[in-house]
Amino acid sequence: MAKLILLYTSLCLLVLFNECLATKTSGQQQQFNQCQLDRLDALEPNNRIKAEAGVIESWDPNDRQFQCVGVAVVRRTIEPNGLLLPQYDSAPQLIYIQSGYGILGAVLPGCPNTYQESQQQQHQQGQQPDQHQKIRNFRLGDIIALPAGVAYWLYNDGDSEVVALSLLDTNNQANQLDKTSRHFYLAGNPEDEFQLQGQSPRGQRRQQQQGQGRRERGQRQQGQGNNLFSGFRTEDLADVFNVDEETIRNLQGFQEDRKNIVKVKGRLQVARPPRSREERERLERQEREQEREDEREQQRESRRGGREEREREERQQEREEEREQERERRESRRGGRGRDNGIEETLCTLRLRENIHDPSRADVYNPQAGRISTLNSHNLPVLRWLQLSAEFGRLQRDAIYVPHWNRNAHSVIYVVKGRAQVQVVDDFGQAVFDDELQQGQILTVPQNFAVVKRASSSEGFEWVAFKTNDNAQISPLAGQNSVLRAIPADVLANAFQLSQEDVSELKSYLDQQEITIVRPTRSSSQRKAIA
Repeated sequence: MAKLILLYTSLCLLVLFNECLATKTSGQQQQFNQCQLDRLDALEPNNRIKAEAGVIESWDPNDRQFQCVGVAVVRRTIEPNGLLLPQYDSAPQLIYIQSGYGILGAVLPGCPNTYQESQQQQHQQGQQPDQHQKIRNFRLGDIIALPAGVAYWLYNDGDSEVVALSLLDTNNQANQLDKTSRHFYLAGNPEDEFQLQGQSPRGQRRQQQQGQGRRERGQRQQGQGNNLFSGFRTEDLADVFNVDEETIRNLQGFQEDRKNIVKVKGRLQVARPPRSREERERLERQEREQEREDEREQQRESRRGGREEREREERQQEREEEREQERERRESRRGGRGRDNGIEETLCTLRLRENIHDPSRADVYNPQAGRISTLNSHNLPVLRWLQLSAEFGRLQRDAIYVPHWNRNAHSVIYVVKGRAQVQVVDDFGQAVFDDELQQGQILTVPQNFAVVKRASSSEGFEWVAFKTNDNAQISPLAGQNSVLRAIPADVLANAFQLSQEDVSELKSYLDQQEITIVRPTRSSSQRKAIA
């Protein structure tokens, strides 16, 4: 009898294991099938929410391209003195600050409140001094990394709009609910940032039915709030927090109509190291310098014959960058910053921010073509936790980012400024995208699909790319580190039916082409004449 019971138990476990394996395999197959793409499109936001102090725009997360790479994207424009309400997300995210500056609050679970208001000032007002977790400044060009489930808020304390682009990695193992981006708001009466646009009629009906059921349940329970507190019974929360029910109803946001971004009355008063007038002036000066640099690049383009002038400007730019590097080193020594030593990177003191615009940190630089900066887990260790990285690039007019592929990551390209001719080629050698990419558009490039960019506007081309690996790596087809240069000459001759002289000329050029962004030395007409 014992043997029969053991045999029966073993068979049950075997069947259960096979079912789990089949379910997992089916889920993986379904996920992989999302990348069976024969065409890519330049995508623009298709949902817009107007809030009291800003605008929220989102891209359809159900688009096949976003389903393939497993991400969702939303862009928030926060007006001066505007506050993005506290929330947390089901997936880790990277926030790129496209313009403006302000402050960020991120609440790491279990960490102490290390910022405290002046007790003397609060006693004068008859209140208890406030304590809270660390507040961080952000500015133009920053990448902010936020783990899943970490509550955060953004406040614009500047004089111009803050534009913040967020990419959420819904395929990340930290998101165990489903492949959907979910924003859990802690305040207000927010709208869903990802609406129904782009879904099939059946999918729309299903989500509408689910949403209607949720609304009806919420109305039966309490009222019509959409934040996390609104689903609980008012009397229970009053007992938990030991306050009156009117205060709880404010928490639940039933009467709130200001949506996701609200206007702060007066100025936001929080305990934080003061941002001095000098720092504000420095931020404004950096924005003006960025504008002047763009103007100088356009002027250089219009004076093609002035070689000496271009060289003088390049030397001046190099001197300016050297001064900027020296200033950053001095600030680093004063502030005690620098590479992590195992103490600064503990959980509660995680460095969540790094500026990717800074020219002095460029990893690839060609004065005639442009520059590229990468952000990965080596220079921002929290990215190892998130399994994400980023790239910022700037190309001058006609400059080319040579054909390459991302070896271990998907790439989501967002155009910051200008235009470029972009081609993406799949595993069949077919161009799945061959068009102009413009400011504000997004293009997804699946892992191992090859891509080339050529700036086509007078102002050049700027982009930021989010990648689904904390140490994303590219394989270029040109340059000293290219695949072709690493293949023996005789293999190239036989593979491409080239003469030894042609192969020698090709490899000689690759030897001279040191980096992956180039400016063509021959025009199209010259190449046709040679041919």
